[in-house]
Amino acid sequence: MVDSNSVPLMFRAQIESRSQIQRLIPRQEDQQAYTWAKEWMDGIGAKNPEFSDKIQVKSYPMTWRFITNSGQDEGVIRPVIGARGFPYYPGASMKGAFLRVCSPQQALKYCGGTVRTETKPGLLRFHGGYPKNEDWKDKNRLVDVVHPQENWQVKNSGGHSAFIQISLYKPLLMFGISSQKPLDDTEWEIIWQIWEKALGRGIGSRVSAGYGQPKIHPENALLTVHLKGQGLASQLINKDGEFRANMFKAALRGHTLRLLGGVTTESTAEQLTQSLWGGFAGANGSIVGKLGIAFQAQNLELDDFTYTPNSRPFSMPIYDLKKGQLDILVMGNLSEEERTEHQKLVTQLIKFTLLLGGFGKSWRRIDHRMFFDEYFDKGNKPMIGCHWELIPPSIKLYCPVQELTDITKFLVNLHTRIKNWVRQTQGKQLSPQGANWREAWHPNKVQVWGRIAEDEFDSRAVDWFHGNYSGSRTIKQSDLTGKMGKIGRIWHRMYPRYIVVEGRIKRVPQEYIELLTIFPDSSPQTQDFLGFLAQSTEFEKLWGGG
Repeated sequence: MVDSNSVPLMFRAQIESRSQIQRLIPRQEDQQAYTWAKEWMDGIGAKNPEFSDKIQVKSYPMTWRFITNSGQDEGVIRPVIGARGFPYYPGASMKGAFLRVCSPQQALKYCGGTVRTETKPGLLRFHGGYPKNEDWKDKNRLVDVVHPQENWQVKNSGGHSAFIQISLYKPLLMFGISSQKPLDDTEWEIIWQIWEKALGRGIGSRVSAGYGQPKIHPENALLTVHLKGQGLASQLINKDGEFRANMFKAALRGHTLRLLGGVTTESTAEQLTQSLWGGFAGANGSIVGKLGIAFQAQNLELDDFTYTPNSRPFSMPIYDLKKGQLDILVMGNLSEEERTEHQKLVTQLIKFTLLLGGFGKSWRRIDHRMFFDEYFDKGNKPMIGCHWELIPPSIKLYCPVQELTDITKFLVNLHTRIKNWVRQTQGKQLSPQGANWREAWHPNKVQVWGRIAEDEFDSRAVDWFHGNYSGSRTIKQSDLTGKMGKIGRIWHRMYPRYIVVEGRIKRVPQEYIELLTIFPDSSPQTQDFLGFLAQSTEFEKLWGGG
């Protein structure tokens, strides 16, 4: 008699006490998903699948993770698994992706269809794709995490929970296509060009967040941004650090919601954000957005930052990205007019994001290693913040600051652009009050303060987050600055200062624009601090009121 507990988790029902690999149990070392991944790797065939010599084959590396939802287990997102236990991208999915980018003539010729009442088979057979490399088999990398935080980050409250999924880390995918009759090299070149166009939109699930994205985007890149950054890396369930491409979409989607929440109602802001970036619409299922991202880390180092609280060393993963390419992608078909409108909108969104914050964990704070050297000399403080800069050829995306009022002009123009986009382009009603969210970008709900800093160590505000700002008055660990498990109401940024010289944008050596973005509440502590900023500091109010 077989003991039911000896059955591998892959073959157990996804119910309580049997197998629930998507469940993340906080502070538990042995998550069931790692056992599932180990059992899978133990049972997988030793030899990679291969296509026959009658099949045309090409391989493409994925820039980050790749995921397909098998749909075999309720509540669990895990790969389609085929011959000898290997994950694969199904041929039917490959044909569907290929078909979506074909012209009508190509679709009929290669994929088949109906002419009048007659069904015509296509020339091609799509055999799907398998990972060709060995690196994807690392069981620790297979266990992925999803952690939606929009309600917590932008709105007034809302729970946030992490879930586990299974995905492949940077696989090299080998795809196969065959034909019913011999084709010459020129024809095959056309076929592979069509497939590369399809591949450029991403394959599998969650493609708008950077999953299933190749290094090539021949036609659907709306805007390309070259940048560098450093800060806290994300952690997998086992505490390994990982630079996660989906943080770019999370930041851009969050700022889209903030900006729209400042000019229209909550429901309209959510609807328009979903139309741009996708999302879930309750009983109506998921919405495929018009935009997505792909990211290539071209020069990236991952390391650990160690500090010693209470004589016990504690390690935090950090990244140093010296060169990266962020592509904002069109995920569907847009007219030339729509494409131009979306490109203008995304350009402003990128400028806003880089002006006032950054990407990834702790983006509301500056990287203390760069701007507050003494903070870590003690050796008993955790890593805080991040720092991002644009690099050539994307320097043009900086906001030049000849005078601080240039930031005011940018923010006023941006607010006007957002209102015009909602009303004129999208045909939606504006709301004078905006959304009732903590971080709605409404002039009565947010203030931006700024000053010109002489160099990286000339930050006035960084000390205020860790001590008194005037006498015994402090904002440390308050509702304004936030604390562990509680989002604050203030952002702090050191923005590299660029000016225009003879028609060209140039860096002012060493100088930064120190910026505070504040979403005030009515507490005496916050109001006292705002009074201090106005009366006793070099900071000038650049936008907003309230």
